[in-house]
Amino acid sequence: MSELVLYDIPGKSLESKAWSPSTWRTRYALNYKGLGYRTEWVEYPDIADLCKKIGAGPTGTNSDGSDYYSLPVLYDPSTDTVVPDSTDIAHYLDKTYPDTPPLFPPGTRGFHASFRTAFVAVLGRTHSLWKIVVLRACLNLSERSAAYFRRTREAEEEMTLEEIAPEGEVREKVFKDLEEDLAKMAKWYQAAEDGPFIMGETLCQADIMIAGQLIWARVLLGKDSKDWKRIAAMDSGFWGRFLENLAKYEQVE
Repeated sequence: MSELVLYDIPGKSLESKAWSPSTWRTRYALNYKGLGYRTEWVEYPDIADLCKKIGAGPTGTNSDGSDYYSLPVLYDPSTDTVVPDSTDIAHYLDKTYPDTPPLFPPGTRGFHASFRTAFVAVLGRTHSLWKIVVLRACLNLSERSAAYFRRTREAEEEMTLEEIAPEGEVREKVFKDLEEDLAKMAKWYQAAEDGPFIMGETLCQADIMIAGQLIWARVLLGKDSKDWKRIAAMDSGFWGRFLENLAKYEQVE
């Protein structure tokens, strides 16, 4: 099998180079499946041109009606296939490489569709974790990418990144909101079978969706930071232990 190519957005340092929650979902998936790949790093202003060049379709629509292009994108030279979007990539990997551990175990497609909707409602973009991390994400980018990130996000939110991620009492309120959000998801796991994952001992795409958000926070806040330690300790330390269970799949190729 030829080496797969994962297109990702680089952070500033070696420790924070792989930081994006969406691309981490695909990175976890590739590592879990044991598939060989390499990363090509793409700055934010270059994503749309790269996608058009390699034939990766848009993953959404901008507020002005134009096509929105995003990463991750996966290129599989074995089939000459280009796939955007972490969920579509996961489906592609299961279909194309059926002899590797499944991301969607048999009979769970409906569950995963429902889980995705619930997940986005609780911890999706613009929710509590986004507010805590968004400014750190911008500060972790190169000058070109940071300018692009700030301009586009501030236009969408109609406020500055500093207003989205305030300090002091307002930031404390956001942390309380995050605590409530994570508690909702912790109940999902409490209702599941015994084991560290939503399906018990078996890792699946639902777990990877949550792990992508958590490692995003850990990388950008700093694993030794007070903020990350606070998040990891929520729900009696469940979320810190949860992410530790995926540590074997965190290599950056």
